[in-house]
Amino acid sequence: MTFDPDALGRSKADLAETLRTLRKRAGRTQAWLARRCTMSQTKISNIESAKLTPRLADVELILRALEAPPDLVTQMAALTRIAHTEWQDVWSQRRTGLEKKQNELAGFEKTSSEFRYFLLSMVTGLLATPEYVRASLAHVPGDQSKAIAKKLERQAVLHDTSKHFTFILTEQAARWPFLPALAMAMQIDRLISVSLLPNVRLGVIPLDGHVPVCALNTFTVYDARIATVETSTGAMIFRDHRDVSAYVSEFAEYEGHALFDEPARERLSAWADQFRS
Repeated sequence: MTFDPDALGRSKADLAETLRTLRKRAGRTQAWLARRCTMSQTKISNIESAKLTPRLADVELILRALEAPPDLVTQMAALTRIAHTEWQDVWSQRRTGLEKKQNELAGFEKTSSEFRYFLLSMVTGLLATPEYVRASLAHVPGDQSKAIAKKLERQAVLHDTSKHFTFILTEQAARWPFLPALAMAMQIDRLISVSLLPNVRLGVIPLDGHVPVCALNTFTVYDARIATVETSTGAMIFRDHRDVSAYVSEFAEYEGHALFDEPARERLSAWADQFRS
């Protein structure tokens, strides 16, 4: 499916309006539709007013109750998927303040218990040293001190033992010389330290192995319900179960090729020593 960034912003309202129009054309009330779909009338009302974005299963129930034709069901399924997808471009994030994005990520972390991070080319903020965090925002105009402070503050979530984290870094992510050599050694030391936390699994995929799959993006999966995918110009946020499941499966593939525990720490230690030398 091709996603139009402009359409992503309209899709929730379009979905709500279309479902409301279909019900009215069928001559049915919200109460009738709620009974037929085994939903509350409040839920139907919230769907039709765009206060609640329905799951695909909900949309299919509604369309079946309204006897919608098959071609319309297909169109509505596509619209539902788009409604569960959000595009956040970097320029909008900068205009509203990068600390707002950090607050959003903190919200994901607060409401989730299982996290999967696939890191293709850089170290993520939860694993970064203060120097790495500052360098990651150095190219952004203006005072980013609030965003930097919030990034570092978010790292406290790693010590919440009710939450479980799996980080997979490619060798490029761990070794890309983003900082001067000594600072890079300290960053890798930080990875080793975090890997010792009881609720954290940290793996690395070395370049000297055989990995018959090709990664295209850095991504994060929260509780198999939300996937965020980063690009150089922004981020896509997926909530449709098919999209999220695809990233869960992709993560599992990389997990099978990664080194964990002592083998990972030994490899990281060797890379840190190379920076020090």
